[in-house]
Amino acid sequence: MAMTTHHHQRGEHPELTTETGELQASNSEYTSNGYFAEDVNSTGSQRTVTGPNEQQLRIPEQCPTASEAPVLAVDEKKKGEENNIIQKSQPDEGEFLATAIRRRPALPQRTSTFNPNDPVTLQRMESARSIHSEIMGCKLRKKRVLGLLPPFGAGKDYPVQPPDIETYIVEFDGADDPMHPQNWTVRKKLKIMTVLGFATFVVAWGSSIFSPATFVIGQVFHVGTVTAILAISLYVVGFASGPLIWGPLSELYGRRLPTLISTFTTAVFHMAVARSDDLASVMICRFFAGFFGASCLAVVPASFADIFGNKTRGMAIAIFATSVFSGPIIAPVVGGFIVTSYLGWRWTAYLTSIMGFASFALVVYFMDETYPPQVLVEKAQFLRRETDNWCILARQEQSKFELSDLLEHNISRPLKMLFTEPILFLITLYTAFVYGILYLLLEAYPIIFYQGYGMAFQISELPYLGVVVGQIFGGAMVVGFEPMTYRRIVANGGRPIPEIRLIPTMIGGILFTIGMFWLTWSGAYHSHVHWIVPTISGIFTGMGLISIFLSALNYIIESYLMFAASAVAANTFLRSGFGAGFPLFAGAMFKTLGVQWAGTLIGCIALILVPVPVLFYLYGKRLRKMSKYAPT
Repeated sequence: MAMTTHHHQRGEHPELTTETGELQASNSEYTSNGYFAEDVNSTGSQRTVTGPNEQQLRIPEQCPTASEAPVLAVDEKKKGEENNIIQKSQPDEGEFLATAIRRRPALPQRTSTFNPNDPVTLQRMESARSIHSEIMGCKLRKKRVLGLLPPFGAGKDYPVQPPDIETYIVEFDGADDPMHPQNWTVRKKLKIMTVLGFATFVVAWGSSIFSPATFVIGQVFHVGTVTAILAISLYVVGFASGPLIWGPLSELYGRRLPTLISTFTTAVFHMAVARSDDLASVMICRFFAGFFGASCLAVVPASFADIFGNKTRGMAIAIFATSVFSGPIIAPVVGGFIVTSYLGWRWTAYLTSIMGFASFALVVYFMDETYPPQVLVEKAQFLRRETDNWCILARQEQSKFELSDLLEHNISRPLKMLFTEPILFLITLYTAFVYGILYLLLEAYPIIFYQGYGMAFQISELPYLGVVVGQIFGGAMVVGFEPMTYRRIVANGGRPIPEIRLIPTMIGGILFTIGMFWLTWSGAYHSHVHWIVPTISGIFTGMGLISIFLSALNYIIESYLMFAASAVAANTFLRSGFGAGFPLFAGAMFKTLGVQWAGTLIGCIALILVPVPVLFYLYGKRLRKMSKYAPT
């Protein structure tokens, strides 16, 4: 592997220029004995800048930075200032002398496996350039530099611009490069998947374990039921707002950093909830626990897309979806027993905080960076240290941002995608409705089983387990479609076919509708229908919930591979808004309309949304071709 260095110190290389101002340097070749010999051929010209202090600075015509030449902005408003003049220097004749520069021995090099004709390699390189163009390479506003560039320092001249910056940009070495996350060992992938799955489970768990505590909160702080339910809704509002920050940031700085911040900070705020002495503190801390925890909801599926290819990505996303949906269903069961025990409502937050700190420790010790552009940044940093060649860089390091640029081009991307991409908006609307029903059930089940069937408070939470069983069956059904999906992808030349992922969504839409009608019409007649009947309906509801969400999430990720984090962030934003709002009116709706007619309203809306995945299965490919963000 050839590498180059440029060491230009004052007095070390005589600067000999031609009449045209061209500078000759020598190309640096890496020799077999581990040293560098300069033999670079580059061109550049110099100019002299004279300022008010009559100091002349000799700088190259090209900037020694990776991205662009330095700009000398002359204040043209002040007329008559003739001191700020850019003058061409008269260069000497000659060329740089070839010199061997001794360096410390480099590490042994692995044999390259790069194949320029491999389709996977070409696809990854093209994706990397597209990501850089959209995320890092946008046209940013530059600060004007008034006056002169400062001296380089210590009497040194400005160094010469490298001949071709592209030769210094690190890449992955072919489709089988072990550094690429999709080529990691199965053991390493499973380790990361388990850690991230647990972190997501903890965040989702925290959203609903507080549900049984709302009755106690109302008594302790002397507020109504709806006000107490705000503690749940504000947590989910944090889910809605957080991904708009965490998703784009993970595309700038990698997946590991947002996950670390998320797991630690949400654990801290859960601890603050447990120690709060007033309702306002509880509400505020619950919101920020959801805001920081939302990073997992946006970043984890993108991490799974980073490390798993077409063959196994569906199974990995199944783990994520199960974590997202099983957490809010299992947590109230545990929370009910905690609240009614001697521990009290505060231990619902203590337990969640302990689990949060455990997930943070697991992320610290077991999660590596999975975002390929950021992996290349780490590779470039390593090579710079080992070779002393500070020209080496990754594409992700090329651009510098101001806060306004970050907000305009990255933080706003999820909202832009949500409201300009028909695929993303309609699929997100469907999953948002389903997600809202998930949190609506937190209020519907106590009405049916606690108030209707007269069960003890903690026992009335147990019928939620029927939904959990349904989620297990639904997840198994979706995974069962994976072999067929993979065969279709192989027949398509290894390119994903997102629409294939929608088949389980069509089935799940029907099952979910059946489950909602079954639950409410059987649960409304508690004096005539045994409690096991509405409990069994949870199997259909759970199968519908998980199959709709799981396959729709796979569809979004494969439709927007390069911008999966932003697409998932947009999805999380809208569905979390539904999840926050539905519990607030659930109690009033079931009491006003009655259990059966409230369920009929929900079932009819679910029935109307059933054709949505069918339409995208038929016309999705055509819409993706018109998309700015979806690769075709």
